[in-house]
Parts: sequence; structure tokens; C-alpha cells
Amino acid sequence: MIRSFKIIPISLFIGLSSLLFAEKLDVFFGTVGKKANGIYQATFDQNTGHLSEPKRIVDTRSPGFLATHPSLPIIYAVARTSDGGIVQAFRIRQDSEGLEEINQVAIPLGNGAHISVHPSGAFLFTAQYGAGTVAVFPLETDGRVMSTSQVINHTGPSNVHEKRQNAPHPHWTGFSPDGRFAFAPDLGTDRIEIYRVNTDRSLTSSSSVKSLPGSGPRHMRFSKDGRFIYLLNELSVSLGIYTYDPSSGSAELNKVIPALTTEEKITAKNSTSSEILVHPSGNFVYTANRGHDSISVFSSNPAGDLSRIQLEPARAASPRHINLSPNANWLIAAGQKSNNVSVFAVDSASGELTFLEDSIREIPSVSCILFIE
Repeated sequence: MIRSFKIIPISLFIGLSSLLFAEKLDVFFGTVGKKANGIYQATFDQNTGHLSEPKRIVDTRSPGFLATHPSLPIIYAVARTSDGGIVQAFRIRQDSEGLEEINQVAIPLGNGAHISVHPSGAFLFTAQYGAGTVAVFPLETDGRVMSTSQVINHTGPSNVHEKRQNAPHPHWTGFSPDGRFAFAPDLGTDRIEIYRVNTDRSLTSSSSVKSLPGSGPRHMRFSKDGRFIYLLNELSVSLGIYTYDPSSGSAELNKVIPALTTEEKITAKNSTSSEILVHPSGNFVYTANRGHDSISVFSSNPAGDLSRIQLEPARAASPRHINLSPNANWLIAAGQKSNNVSVFAVDSASGELTFLEDSIREIPSVSCILFIE
């Protein structure tokens, strides 16, 4: 059953015992597109959900996605220059606000759409949507980015959607829970490309897993127990549920479920999916819906099945990204077209979202949210 949303004042959350163990954190925001003018920083209070007014701390062009090093106080961004795409490395300043750039390297033949760091901290993995490639960038022990060591071309567009699928378009990169395999969903080919991670920090093609024709894979996440992959399909606004074999790195499609019903998609122009999250408990999954400008909330069971329990307005136009606070009591949505972020309380028992009154903050063309513990 889909429950209605409600707005509640921030004062009602203060004093709840489930929120008292948290602390204030830094949160960084990436921006993308013509209005994108840098990386922003704010402070987030995990006790109350209060987000301070974001400030621009780095002047760089279109830093669309951010990632953090697993053990060093370093943030990485895919950004752009007049000469093309770059990967930038920044050290988080401990004594003052802001980021200090360590170095930057060029991305061959394209602009980065997504970036991830291997759990070992040994290398970066980027996706170039326009170029149809993924790339590996080794990291020095101090976190400095080295020039790319490997560029892999995706092949075979599906051509179901004439404009969106006339070429390969990898849109996300990430790793299996054990770090032995790397993954790159490709919107243009309707496939997930799976690579084996080698000890020399290179990738070897392992397998290719199909999604439904025309679905347009965008981002993916693993279930908490690592037995299932949840693939978010941008064009069909749906989720593919795959059984995952960690020994071989292979996956098999079980079913596809809608994030929005046909009727809901009709009510909004050009609805597309953008981001997917799995709650740390493993009991809930969240997806962001652009066009419809909402967040779908799903409950999950041990068999990997998902059932939608809530459809919450995002209070943001074209929510390109959503992210959970480290304690998972809060969710922030980033509206690229409305130039704002909004905060929601997460019910730990039901997984449902409640908009936090007066939580909206302005950020131009915001596209990514990164919490730092």
C-alpha cells in the first residue's frame, strides 16, 4: 500500500533516542552542467537533520560526481576543462573548511559521468558516458591520481531508443562487496559489463549481463548480504533484480519491477530514474525519479524481492542524486533543475520518508551528495 506523505517540524525530531548517537559531519556537493561552478560544502547534524547553508569551496567546472578514498582524507571528482575531462584529487583540510587540490589528470577521449574507488584504495574506476568507455587510474599510496593505465571501449548499442541508445553509454562504476569484480552498467547497450580485478590493478572482461531491451541501465547496488544486484533502469524507470554468484562474478536476471506505474509516468513528462540506494539494514531500497520528481521506497525480503511501500515527493526538480546519512536516519535529495537539496527523516522500522520542514538549501545545478565521517 502506498502511504501519503506528511510534513513535520524539525522540533519533533529533537530528543528522539534513535538519533542521539550521531554527530555533525561534513557533506560535499558536486554540480554538473552549464550552471555548475564548483564543489560546495555544508555541515550536517545527524541528531537533528539540520543542514547548514552550503558554501562554494572549489572553483572547478562541472564536478558532476564525487567519491572518497577508503582510508585517506581525500575526495576525488570527475570534472571538465576546456581541453576535456579530468579526474581531480583533493585533500580535506583538517584545520579549516575547504579542500586542497593535490593533483589532476586527463581523462582520455571524454568526460567522466561517474567515479568510484576500489576498496583497497589502489585505483579509481571511471565511466565516460559520451565516449562509451570505462577507465582505470592507479593511485599513489598518498592518494595522488596517476595517469590512466587502461581504457576499455564498450561495444554494441541496442538501438531500441534511437536517440539514447545509438552508442554505448556506461553510466556507473563500482565493485563487488569483496572487491574481486568491477561493474559498469551501460545505458546504450542494455547490459552490465562485469570485469575481474587483477592484482596489478588492471581489469579483465569477465561476463556481460543483459537487461530488458530499451530499459537503459544506469546505476546499481548490491543487497546487504551480497546475494542480489538491484539494477536501476533509467529509461524504463524500473529495477532489475539479479541473483549474484560471488565465486564467478556472474549474475542472472530474476525479474523487473517498476519504480513508477504506467499511470504515474504518464502524469509527468519524460520520467527517468537517476539513483538507487540500499539501506544499511538491507530492509529498504530507495530510487529517485526525475520528471515525476519523487522518491520510491521499497521494502525487501531475504529472497531479494522488492515491494513499493511509499512514493514521496522529492521537493526538488529533477532529483539527480539521493544519499543516506552514515547513520541512515536521514536522506538528502539533490534537485539539478531546481538548484536545491532537501532533507528527509528515515523511519528505521518502516523505511518510510518524512520531509523535514525548512530543510531546503540552494545549490546551483547540484548533482551529487557525499557525506564524510
